[in-house]
Amino acid sequence: MGCCSSRGNSAKNKTYLLQTLGGHEAGVNCMALSEDCSVLATGSEDKTARLWSSRTIPCECIGILRGHEEYINCILIEDCFCLTGSADKTIRKWDVSTCECVLIMRGHTSVIYRMICTGDFIFTSSYDRTARCWDFDNGECIRVFRGHKRGVYPLIFIPGDDEGNDDIDNYDGSKDLLLTGSADFTARSWNFETGQCLKVYKGHTGAITCMSTDAMGRILFTGSTDNSIRSWNLLKGEQLKLFAGHQGSVICMQVSHILQLQL
Repeated sequence: MGCCSSRGNSAKNKTYLLQTLGGHEAGVNCMALSEDCSVLATGSEDKTARLWSSRTIPCECIGILRGHEEYINCILIEDCFCLTGSADKTIRKWDVSTCECVLIMRGHTSVIYRMICTGDFIFTSSYDRTARCWDFDNGECIRVFRGHKRGVYPLIFIPGDDEGNDDIDNYDGSKDLLLTGSADFTARSWNFETGQCLKVYKGHTGAITCMSTDAMGRILFTGSTDNSIRSWNLLKGEQLKLFAGHQGSVICMQVSHILQLQL
């Protein structure tokens, strides 16, 4: 009658939780792991970031980064530094070993939404309708990308091919591209050297919340609050496919490079 109940209960009650990291006084908005997986960084609504030793058992908080005046929206670990973007309109660069702020980057006029780093440059997007490029070493704002009608959300940087490109004319003479997605329902590609908008990808009827590209950097994928994903010929700006089926907003995506996609 009940011979299987014991096994069923143990499987049902099994948990995979290893540890809960407590310390933040409000919600955690973002996190990042160092390249060697030894340090975890978390950014919070409590206006602080925390560094955790991810290889110790249990994980321990090894530093608290204090200085932002509003909540932290995005975080990165690059080399021996931690980068944080905040609703206080600034980006801060922190020394991981000392937890001291070594640079404050100012220029955005609204919330910092997302941030990526190439090693030499930091790219940020903001509700102020712009994306910006900063020098990683000195924090100088190198370039401002203007053109979106509403806040800018996801970012992708595509470095140039040193061996050349047959379609280089479509890049308007630049081998490096910045891609941005926005609440104005469009994505845009930009000439990194000049800040000029090259292509506008139109078709979505909702904000673009996430983006990705294929392994060759020739196909752009955009996810939106219109419940769809669309693919685009990145060089020509033409829509290739519409992926419909979700019943709610698409907020994240990842492209598997195992598959070979053709234009």
